[in-house]
Order: sequence, then structure tokens, then C-alpha cells
Amino acid sequence: MFTGKRARKAQVDGAAQDQQRNLSTRNRTFIMTGLALGMLLASLDQTIVGTCLPKIVGELGGMSLYTWLFTAYMLANTVTIPIAGKMSDRYGRKPVFLLGMGLFMAGSILAGMSNSMEQLIMFRGVQGLGAGCMMPVSMATVADLYAPTERGKIQGILGTMFAVSSVIGPFIGGFIVDNLSWRWVFYVNIPVGVLAVAVTSLRFPNQSTDLDRPIDYLGMVFLTLALTPALLVVSWGGTRYNWSSPLILGMSVLALASVVIFVHMERRAADPILPLHLFKESITTLGSAGLFIMSFGLFGVISFLPLFLQAVVGMSATNSGELLIPMMLGVMATSLASGFLLKRTGYKPWLLAGPPVAALGLYLLSTLHSGSGETETVLYLIVTGLGMGAVMSNFIVAAQNVTSKKEMGVVSSTMSLFRSIGGTVGVTALGAIVNSRMTTELKANLPEGAMALLPTTDINSIGGILMSPAAANIPTEVLEAIRLSLSNSITYMFLIGAGIVLSTVVISALVRNVPLKSADQYHEVDVSELGREGPTGPETARKDEARETEINTERSAGK
Repeated sequence: MFTGKRARKAQVDGAAQDQQRNLSTRNRTFIMTGLALGMLLASLDQTIVGTCLPKIVGELGGMSLYTWLFTAYMLANTVTIPIAGKMSDRYGRKPVFLLGMGLFMAGSILAGMSNSMEQLIMFRGVQGLGAGCMMPVSMATVADLYAPTERGKIQGILGTMFAVSSVIGPFIGGFIVDNLSWRWVFYVNIPVGVLAVAVTSLRFPNQSTDLDRPIDYLGMVFLTLALTPALLVVSWGGTRYNWSSPLILGMSVLALASVVIFVHMERRAADPILPLHLFKESITTLGSAGLFIMSFGLFGVISFLPLFLQAVVGMSATNSGELLIPMMLGVMATSLASGFLLKRTGYKPWLLAGPPVAALGLYLLSTLHSGSGETETVLYLIVTGLGMGAVMSNFIVAAQNVTSKKEMGVVSSTMSLFRSIGGTVGVTALGAIVNSRMTTELKANLPEGAMALLPTTDINSIGGILMSPAAANIPTEVLEAIRLSLSNSITYMFLIGAGIVLSTVVISALVRNVPLKSADQYHEVDVSELGREGPTGPETARKDEARETEINTERSAGK
């Protein structure tokens, strides 16, 4: 017999199951189109601003603050991801997604209207808050609408959107800055955002909510106190501030103490913002680590590709962005292929094949130099993209396959969090490596005494010198030595990135190959475990028996 709370839970689960099964393929495609548009905007804005920086700084000033354009967005985005995932499990996907899109569009409009660097930084933070809401909700909704056996192809499409936006961001930014005002980098988000809101508002299904348990406000506070200083330490340590500076040491201590308190709070919370028991499942733990390492190596490399193509090869901002499109095509090929074949192959072969292929692509990129042709650059980028697309979404599919429906949002957001942190740490760590290498190369290649004449050895600043009109006033011998040093430094970093990405194959080998659940297995309600709350009235009993019969009939019919 179904009784008490367990009976109500069974009714909610049954209603959710019926709702999902009754959603037509057309409706599901409509919903996922809106979510994919939101995810595209959220991930695109992580990279699109980079090529516009000279124009922005030239108009607004505030050169000393320009790194905050990335840091503000990254911080707000990363901190929001785990909170949004949990809130979508609690209150439903639709309100969290629409809140995120509203914040993102408001931040975009205000960023485009900014009259100072301080205003632009603040509104970039608002954009980041919105992006942090949309990304985990999009991935969790895939699990709501599709069974694990069908989920791979949709996750592959979303994974493609994330990777594609990361790659084409510099291209779009370069095109806009070459042809329009930099403010259109932000204004172009509005029509796409309005379309995404219209689509999701019309067709997004209502989701049952669970409001019985108290919200874990303390968990949110200490998670924020752990992530924010930790990310700032990674971003600023060794660049803006010395690793031994009081500020870096102080933020490190704050982050570590907050992590300890956060873990303690989550163990005691009735409804933790990040359930620690998720990490008892090795697939979730290994998948999070795999995404971290892959993002560490790949996105660190991607962030320096435009600089290499512009400052070393001599391309324009637009052309350097165009050459990143082959990587996008490689990502699309394996993301979509793995998604559509996942039902037959499972996720394990793709997880094993992806890291070596991506590492090969990065190794080939490390052989480029100022005289390299476009053809070989294109081929190497395609190889890198093929490896990247085979892995990124399949780690998430593997974790979702062993996670209960009620925690789909939080596990999706956890995976997104590790991917985001990996990319952030990778850009910073590989940036430090390439800057250190740059100093060594300049000492080795510049004529005696020329090193002291350089205003800086920072690789981005050196690249700016090579791309500026002032380069015409530099003696040819010195100019070529600087270009050679820049080329050697960045390609050395590509080689380091190849080794980092290749190490992911060890994690992939350890991931268990669990068969993907069918729709019935995913939505199955175990009636034998229900009805242990004690006796209730005859009317309730009759309703519970009817519900039990209905579920058993559905099972027999194979719905």
C-alpha cells in the first residue's frame, strides 16, 4: 500500500514520468533550442571580449583594470553555477533559467551603455550571474526530457555549443571591432536572448518542486567564500601580486578555511547545496577531475591562439578568428557522432580516444612557427577539436547515468563547476608558464643590451607591441628576435598543454563502463519500498492502490 509521504512522492514521480513521456519530439526540440541559445550566449561572452580590449581601453581608459573584464564575469559565473543547479532541483528549471536570462540581458544592455571601465566591470559581473544560472539548467533539462540512452546526442549538441562558442568568440569579437563599435559585442546578445526567452516561456514544462526542507543559506555563503578568494589567488598570484604577498596569502587562508567549514556544514545540512555523497560515486568524482584537466589544458591553449596567429603569423583579428573555425568543426564532428552512437557504443570508447587525439593536435600546434602555412594550422586545429568533442559532454553523460532524477541539477552543475574552474586555472597557469618562457627566450634571442630597452616582458604586452604601428620604428633585427621569442614561448606552452590533456586518459580508463539506462529503468518507481508510513484512511488506501495498479499497468505496457 502507498501511504503518507512515500505515496505523495510516488504520485509526484509518476506525474513527472507521464509528463516527460507525453512531451512530443517536436516540443522537446523546441525547448532544447531555447536552452541551447541561452548556453551559446553564456559561453560566448567568456571569450568574445578579448579581441575588443584595445578599442574598449582606448575609449574608456582604465588599462590597469582591464583584466577585471574577464575576472568579474568568471567569478560571478563560477560561483553561481552550483547554487543555480541546486535551486533548479528545488524550484524547477524554468524559473531559474528565465532569471538567468533576464540578468544576462540586463547586464548586456548596461555593459553596452557603460561610460567607464568601472561600470563595464560591474555589468560584466551581472552577465556572469546570469550565465551561471543558464548553463547548468540547460544540461539538467536534457536529463529531464531524455532517457540516458537518448541523452548522449542532446548532450553532444550542447557540448558542441559550449565548445563552438569558446572558439568563435574571438572571431565574432574581431569582426565586430573591425567593422562596428565595441558596444555591439554586448548588444548582439539581446535579440538572441529575447528569442530564447520566448521559446522557453511558451513550451517549457512545469516541474514538481520540493520545498519541505530548509534552504542551505550557510552552504551558499561558505561556498562563495571558498570559491571567490581561491579563483582570485589563481588569477592574481605570480602576475599582479607576488605569491608571498600578504593579500595572496590572506585569500589563500580564507579559501582553505571556508572549504573546511563548508564541508562541515554540508554534512549537517538537511538539504545541502552540494551533496557530498555525490562524490562517493567514482564516476562523478572521476568525471569532474577529467573535465577539470581537459579544460585546464585545452582552454589555456585556446586563449593564446589568437595572440599567436596575430602577433607571430601576422593575421588580422578577424582572420585569426576564422582560423579557429576548423577546431569548431572538429568539435562538432565528434560531439555529434558520439552522441548519436552512444546508445550502441557506450561512453567509454569516446573517453579513451578523446584525450590522445586532442593531445596529438596540441603537439602538432607546438611545431608551428612564423613561416607556417594556413593549411597545416587548419589540419592541426581540426585534430585538436576532434579530441575535444569526444570527451567533454561524455563525462557528463556518464555521471548523469548513475545519478537519481532528483539530483540531476546539482550533479550537472557540479560537473560544470569543475570544467569552469579548470579553464580558469589553465589560462592562469599556462599564462604564467608562457610568461616565464618569454623572459628566457628574450634573453637568448635579443641582441646584447636590447632587453633593457623593452618596457615589459609580459607576453600580451609584447604581442601588443608587435601588432601596433610603433613596431615599424623597431630595428628589424630586434623585431624578428621578439617575434621568434613570442613564437617559441607560445608553442612551448602548446607542448605543455598536450602533456596535460594526455594525462586525462588515465582518468578515462578508471571510469566504470555502466550500461546506459532505458527510459523505463530511469523512471522506475519501486512500489515495494513505498507505503511504510503506517495506516491511513480507507479513501487514501483506495487511491494509493489505484496509483500502484496504474504504475504496474504502465510497466507492463512498456510505456
